[in-house]
Amino acid sequence: MESKQSQVLNLERVQELETWLKTTNTKLTQVNGQRKYGGPPEVWDGPMPGTRCEVFISQIPRDAYEDLLIPLFTSVGPLWEFRLMMNFSGQNRGFAYAKYGSPALATDAIRLLNGHMLEPGFRLSVRRSTEKRHLCVGELPASTRQEDLLQVLRLMADGVERVSLKAGPGIDGVSAIVAFSSHHAASMAKKVLVEAFKKQFSLTVSIKWQSTVKASEGEPLPPSKPSKFVLPSPLKPPRHILNSPRPSALPPRLARPPSIPPGFCRAVGRPTAPQHHHPSRSTPVQGPQGPPAPSVSPVVQLCKVCPMELLCKVCEASGVGQPLFEMYFSHTGPDGFLYFTYKVSIPGIPTAFKGLVMILPGPSESTMLEEARRVAAQQVLQSVCNKQVAH
Repeated sequence: MESKQSQVLNLERVQELETWLKTTNTKLTQVNGQRKYGGPPEVWDGPMPGTRCEVFISQIPRDAYEDLLIPLFTSVGPLWEFRLMMNFSGQNRGFAYAKYGSPALATDAIRLLNGHMLEPGFRLSVRRSTEKRHLCVGELPASTRQEDLLQVLRLMADGVERVSLKAGPGIDGVSAIVAFSSHHAASMAKKVLVEAFKKQFSLTVSIKWQSTVKASEGEPLPPSKPSKFVLPSPLKPPRHILNSPRPSALPPRLARPPSIPPGFCRAVGRPTAPQHHHPSRSTPVQGPQGPPAPSVSPVVQLCKVCPMELLCKVCEASGVGQPLFEMYFSHTGPDGFLYFTYKVSIPGIPTAFKGLVMILPGPSESTMLEEARRVAAQQVLQSVCNKQVAH
């Protein structure tokens, strides 16, 4: 019973936060499971912080928000950035990051606020953030070239600064050490790169932190994938942002077909022809009268055309009718990904295709829904192609 009560949103505290945001004109932005202030704030005057300027804050009461935390940590010195990790329920996840303009201010925050009693029974834990900025990308093809990989990574993730390759005994293929401009950029890349390499090149790589430093105590473990799901109500995107603007650009770079270096395409066995042709839905499709020949790899097909367009072409050429998409928002994972369930009905196929996809948040409902449909179409297309090959 206590566990359930701890998950109930304190609406009074939420109202206090909203009032504070209005009266102070403070702007917060939701980005991938965290709510961010600054980076820098509008009132910032000074250079961008370097290393050892960030502190990790844990043991935060679940109904404590920025109206309590930002003034407290600002009392030590001006904040460059404050990031509070959030659940879809509207509660915080019990930890946050505060970044100052200098290592000295971060040291003062640890000295003055570690053990501070924010609420009765809750003493904050404040210590230096590790700010790991290097990832190790493993299991790359032996023919991978450093300059090609650097260009590919910069298309897939933000903040990539440099890449160094390593190979030798005990290393399967080639590994790369990737340096990022910030810990946040490296964290975001760690979440998307495995899936990005699968989508773009059908290449399975490993991603891990390049550091011997143990994770800070109190930091949550990586989330586990859901084992089951139930079709919920139709799409209602999460409303995390409180009195804050939506981001102006699409966060997932995977939603845009990048210009991949031919050298890297050859290294992973991917076609090197330009991948920019996306025909309109209204364009007539000239295809064979029977089912498409299964001699072409589904991976090659996916590389050439947008999955939704290709699925429509395959269905039209097979004479089974056009697919009908039903998309439902399911939940937001602890890692910030949005999960959607889908049901795709094709008139000539008796059984509908059902599944679960995950995407990064977008600037609008239509953008997120379109990206979820695209990923669902890719899954359905793979299933259709596999069935044709089996027959």
